[in-house]
Amino acid sequence: MALRGSKRRIDFDTENALTSSDILNLTGLSKENFNDLCSIVQKGNLRDSRTRSVRTCIGIFLTKLKSGLSNKLLSTLFNLGKDSVRRAIASARKYLSENFVPSNLGFNHISREEVITSHTRPLAQSLFGKGMYPAIIVADGTYIYIQKSSQFKFQRKCFSMHKHRPLVKPMVFVTTSGYIISVIGPYFSDGKNNDAQIMKHIIQHDIEEFKEWVTEDDIMIVDRGFRDALDLLQEMGESQLPVEDSNVTRLVTKIRWVVESVNGRIKSWKYLDRVLPNSQIPFVSDYVNIACAIMNKYWPELNTGDLEQDEQLASKMLYLSKQKNLLHEKIIEEGLDKRSCKWQKIDASSAPTFPRLSEEDIRNITVGVYQLKLAPCYTREHLDDDGNYEVFTCDHEENLLCAKIQSRHISSKRYRVWVKYDDISVVVWYCQCKAGSRVVGTCSHVTALIWYLGIGKYTITFLKTVVIGANIFSTLVTCQIQLLLTKVTTRKQMMKSE
Repeated sequence: MALRGSKRRIDFDTENALTSSDILNLTGLSKENFNDLCSIVQKGNLRDSRTRSVRTCIGIFLTKLKSGLSNKLLSTLFNLGKDSVRRAIASARKYLSENFVPSNLGFNHISREEVITSHTRPLAQSLFGKGMYPAIIVADGTYIYIQKSSQFKFQRKCFSMHKHRPLVKPMVFVTTSGYIISVIGPYFSDGKNNDAQIMKHIIQHDIEEFKEWVTEDDIMIVDRGFRDALDLLQEMGESQLPVEDSNVTRLVTKIRWVVESVNGRIKSWKYLDRVLPNSQIPFVSDYVNIACAIMNKYWPELNTGDLEQDEQLASKMLYLSKQKNLLHEKIIEEGLDKRSCKWQKIDASSAPTFPRLSEEDIRNITVGVYQLKLAPCYTREHLDDDGNYEVFTCDHEENLLCAKIQSRHISSKRYRVWVKYDDISVVVWYCQCKAGSRVVGTCSHVTALIWYLGIGKYTITFLKTVVIGANIFSTLVTCQIQLLLTKVTTRKQMMKSE
């Protein structure tokens, strides 16, 4: 169909006008996937208009969703009037919500058996299935920020005390491989609508026939968090989770990370990562659902896992989860955490006989990669300007080291970490942080100490970078202070002369 107007700056209609890379950058889809989506739409009731085609309509909508550009900029890029752009976005949103989303998102679009057989990671079944092969679902709320409303009642309901800004919360249900089963909501974000209350509302009202889809043996993995148990822990006089709870928590986080990654994928659509205008609040559900349906249809799942590797890892984690932290017990019984215990301060680079490790060795200890990625950052925090890393050795205990690691969240908080080792490996560890007593993997503070002693101190480039960076920062601060003092002195002299 020939369209009126001059040639567009962005042209989705002319073959080869845009490369596959161009279409991917604009829409978040490859050229093949974009063509497939347009063919699905063209089979429906969305038709070409006098000013734009169906392909342009879908292209405009996806470009806005992917980039977050304003309608004014889109009208310039597509050489269309602002009203035409607005109508194109509204038409595409309405059509995709009614005809594309239901077949790619929602509890009704996929069976429980398909989730179990095709979208469940073997590691999750090994850790939690207990040979029964239940449906394992990971649920969490995500945030969509909105403008502050002039309607005070609505404003109060949408104001989050946690984020200190107005927002709404869709509840996301995903499989352990990262496939999005459904997104329900959004819900208000006031104190009455925490994740537990939202889940209760979904079950009581049987939204999307949730109670019929889920059976009694199915497993729902959710974020418990420390805040829910904070009062109880304080009453019990405990500031740290018991070893058993820490181990179980690690089993959960090994699976639960996938929902956080899915939330990150949702926010990769920049329109959903920005503050939505009040006029678009009624359509938040449409935008989120369309983005999730597209990801289900065209994007690869986050992690399907390898059967043999997952079974081996699960066996290891389940075995460790039943073990006690012998070093923790030893520290408490012998009072090694007391100041009266004699420790000798040394430079970690001269720590005797600590084994040299590889990253694979540390991954086997941490049972994951997240803590390992944070280790260099903790090390930079711990090194002084001369590149020294202080640790303590115990007089009456061979091959036992202790260090104080700065918390990355609280400036006044430092955690004491103990590591016991032999000639070839690390034997056991303990940290005073919330999850530091676990033996299923290690916390970030323990990992930071092991990483430096086993790898970091041998990495000359890393140490030079830290020292040079610290010296440059110190020099810049000193120059800024001197410049400020000079300006103040000059101003005082000028005032006196006047």
